[in-house]
Amino acid sequence: MNSSDLKMFAAFVSQRMEMSESEWFIKPESINNVFNPVSSLPAGSEKKTLYKKKEDIIYQNKPDSSLEPHTGKTVGNDSITAQNPLEELYEAVHGCTRCQLGLTRNKFVFGDGNPQADILFIGEAPGADEDKQGLPFVGRAGKLLTKMIEAIKLKREDVYIGNILKCRPPGNRDPKPEEIEKCEQILIRQIEIIKPEIICAIGRISGQTLLRTKSSLSSLRGKLHDYHGVKLIVIYHPAALLRNPGLKPAAWEDMKFLRREYDGMEL
Repeated sequence: MNSSDLKMFAAFVSQRMEMSESEWFIKPESINNVFNPVSSLPAGSEKKTLYKKKEDIIYQNKPDSSLEPHTGKTVGNDSITAQNPLEELYEAVHGCTRCQLGLTRNKFVFGDGNPQADILFIGEAPGADEDKQGLPFVGRAGKLLTKMIEAIKLKREDVYIGNILKCRPPGNRDPKPEEIEKCEQILIRQIEIIKPEIICAIGRISGQTLLRTKSSLSSLRGKLHDYHGVKLIVIYHPAALLRNPGLKPAAWEDMKFLRREYDGMEL
């Protein structure tokens, strides 16, 4: 069993233990290795280990050791191939109850989009519509985000969209520190798999959480930040634009900045 297999198995067992299924046993340090991949890295290896070039992506856990990545056996009309690493991660964590939000959610909102996207949008947490559908940014704010993406000559399916929290906080309140601590490790693993060229933090809470800062949104916007060797910018949350349409010109500048930093295109 390789290290990736062990991590996924540890995540599965961790969830079963938290649901009081006493027949499962695993060393606590093994569980921590799943939910805290960054802390297990040797000093100075973060950038090299966390973010590799897209051509280095491989299917990590092959269901049949005789199958090579991108090659499958055919059974009838179906092709059996190695599972996508994001799908593997989802299967390992979508039943998570590491915090109370796992007990109150309707659906686990993992993320959506191109698994090899160059641009990764990260919000703070799902809202009511997202909790119902199990998809990120599908309500009014989500529809506006889609228009913002299209305005810079991209499509929603070109990018990947996720949140720091995977479950909706009651009443759409701000995430609590302990919720972020438990859930952010899933996001970190998503970033490791997707390997984006640039991260776009949506709103103040997302920007502050990812950058480990208490700086204001106004001081974070319009600047290029670094997240473990990946470019990161912070933009207005589309929900803020719905509340205050007067912010839209500044939000457009954010999106133009994103496109310019991504591939140099001037809009």
